[in-house]
Amino acid sequence: MALTKSVIVDKIEVLERGQVGVRTATCISEDGVELSRTFHRQVLAPGDDTSGQEARVIAVANATWTDEVVADWETYLASLS
Repeated sequence: MALTKSVIVDKIEVLERGQVGVRTATCISEDGVELSRTFHRQVLAPGDDTSGQEARVIAVANATWTDEVVADWETYLASLS
């Protein structure tokens, strides 16, 4: 009986103001049979540091975060204060 743990980014989505939502699944399996799956979510705001993120997440962020999207995000944040 061998237990294995795998962590994968299983969902990347772009939200209304250009934020990138990332869902990571942690799977525990025994002899190929999944015993549990838990999720962790995080949201990256336009212009956030993406170092340490999976290459696919970085690619989506780079494609989404144009200068216009980042400027709109900064304007939005300023309007909140």
